[in-house]
Amino acid sequence: MEDLCPCGLENSFENCCEPYIDGKKDAPTAEALMRARYSAFVVGEIDYIMSTHHPDTVHEVSRDELEAWSEHSDWESLSVLATQDGTEKDSTGIVEFVALYEVDDKAQKHHEQSEFEKIDGKWFFKDGKMVNTTFKRATAKVGRNDPCPCNSGKKYKKCCGK
Repeated sequence: MEDLCPCGLENSFENCCEPYIDGKKDAPTAEALMRARYSAFVVGEIDYIMSTHHPDTVHEVSRDELEAWSEHSDWESLSVLATQDGTEKDSTGIVEFVALYEVDDKAQKHHEQSEFEKIDGKWFFKDGKMVNTTFKRATAKVGRNDPCPCNSGKKYKKCCGK
């Protein structure tokens, strides 16, 4: 059985992202381009990542940094969370995704909203904005003048808050 494509679709790499990366076909949608770019990171095809970066912003990208990120990461999975436009009929699109990977045995999560633009019938990655998940405290915050949660009878600042 052939290996599944790194992009997460239930298809072989050969029948999924490889034709885009090899230049045999252009990605028909913004999501297809995003998945192919992720797969290119997994297989180390930095030329594809550079060639599909928008001409107006490609100068802002360091090929060496992309190559290092690709090589030093153990890519685990890709999940597409949402898409906005980016179909074959559109000229712009947004794809929100999460890529999980490890660097030096430490789990990493890359959550991004990526903007894509179609120029002369070909999709390009234009910009990405990181999506930060807000941490929500499970219990109320203890103020420095509140009673200490250890039940010592002292103020927090005089007990466990020292």
